[in-house]
Amino acid sequence: MISGKNLVAGQWSAQGNETFVSVDPRTKAASSVQFFNATDDEIDLAVREAAHAFETMRLASAAARAAFLESIADEIEKLGAELIEMADAETGLGQPRLEGERSRTTSQLRLFANVLREGSFVEAIIDTAIPDRTPTPRPDIRRMLIPLGPVAVFGASNFPLAFSVAGGDTASAFAAGCPVIVKAHPGHPGTSELVARAVLAAGEQHGLPPGFFSMLQGNTVRVGQTLVEHPQLEAVGFTGSLRGGRALFDTAARRPRPIPVFAEMGSVNPVVISPQALAVRGEAIAEGLVNSVTLGCGQFCTKPGLVFVVDDAASRAFIARVAELMAQRQPGVLLNQAVLTHLTAAVEHTRATGKVTEWTASDAPPSDGYRFPTTVFETTAEQFIRDASLQTEHFGPVTMFVTCPTPDALFEALESLHGNLTATVHSEAEETTFTSELFSRLREKAGRLIWNGFPTGVEVGYAMQHGGPYPATTAPQTTSVGVTAIKRFLRPIAFQNVPDALLPEALQDANPLNIWRVVDGQLTREPLRRS
Repeated sequence: MISGKNLVAGQWSAQGNETFVSVDPRTKAASSVQFFNATDDEIDLAVREAAHAFETMRLASAAARAAFLESIADEIEKLGAELIEMADAETGLGQPRLEGERSRTTSQLRLFANVLREGSFVEAIIDTAIPDRTPTPRPDIRRMLIPLGPVAVFGASNFPLAFSVAGGDTASAFAAGCPVIVKAHPGHPGTSELVARAVLAAGEQHGLPPGFFSMLQGNTVRVGQTLVEHPQLEAVGFTGSLRGGRALFDTAARRPRPIPVFAEMGSVNPVVISPQALAVRGEAIAEGLVNSVTLGCGQFCTKPGLVFVVDDAASRAFIARVAELMAQRQPGVLLNQAVLTHLTAAVEHTRATGKVTEWTASDAPPSDGYRFPTTVFETTAEQFIRDASLQTEHFGPVTMFVTCPTPDALFEALESLHGNLTATVHSEAEETTFTSELFSRLREKAGRLIWNGFPTGVEVGYAMQHGGPYPATTAPQTTSVGVTAIKRFLRPIAFQNVPDALLPEALQDANPLNIWRVVDGQLTREPLRRS
């Protein structure tokens, strides 16, 4: 049974009197359970206990952390249909989507377990001493990555499992050896409580100290701000809006001791379609684009929100076809009232610029549930360059075409782009010069480049980069998806002339972990043999 309480260092707590409820987005019916906003005292206790737990967790072996992550995955799977039913009631995402997301959640936990067992994530680098080097001897220097400390993770609205309580940020922080305090998203608090119970059960199985994990509820800005301001917090992981991410970033920067905020925020994910690609594959591209824009009712951070084409008869027919296909889609259900409110405001702002043409009919959405009609805008390259607000993210089933009189004008328009998570090019194989020029420009604007595909759908693997230049993220050198996400919650440390017995195992001469290391510039797993 859902309690509505906060999980604070192993104990379920409800100290405050501020409450909220979850809402079924399809019916707007409120749940019967009251969820308690975390108090300042509960937040303080959660972080203090996390700092205490860190003293144990930072010393745990990679193998122990791997087993713990696998236990979390097992416990989530044990929740069975109850988890899917709860998540569906709170998000309206549907059973198939949520079952797939659960699989992604457990898979990424197990993937990080594999990373830990392989061991090279610590990036061990050794420069052995050269005592007879002239004019100055070289000391023995050994470098590796170590965990940062307590991490705050903010759950995302659009992924109640994969980017929430036990999602990628939490998995990568645990893998790094960091305790985690989750600020659950108020759109799916019951789902968050169920997953928190699974994480707690896994931690108890492995004898972790109570502060290893806490889950705080709250539908107010105060809860998140107070958490980030806590002096013992060391880092923040966030997925959400530009406004929300920037607020947390600014809060962290104002602290007497600033901390990193790894925030994934707004992205419009530009798509460029060459005239030749339109001529050869126009219908297929139109269908794929519409599927990508409307997937999850457009509530994906990788949704293609801008489409660049060279203005001619073929491209105008293409825009008309996309608008036709979009109009055939019934208004889907948005996640919650806040998403509907912000989307409505963004669309109204775009209309108010007077610089767009609207192709699809914008009838009032149905009264049942939080719905918004599919919408297609069009603007010119000239207007796009002049008005940066045309790059506003529309978090829903909305996209905008940018028509360019010439290829050169298209290149110029791309230079005006802000930072994005993705950029996509549709072109033919023989258009090497054109495509190369596009990639050359777009690589400065995005974290992932896609050719002849669509950006929605992010593979969780070793090579994935899910990040990008600001405002897509606050830290473009990092990713929130894939195994290198662990590096966000690690920091480098170097040991100079330290006796072997005092070194971490990853840096010891014998290489007892049998991991790959860079020794005197060479990648090797061989032990060191001192002369």
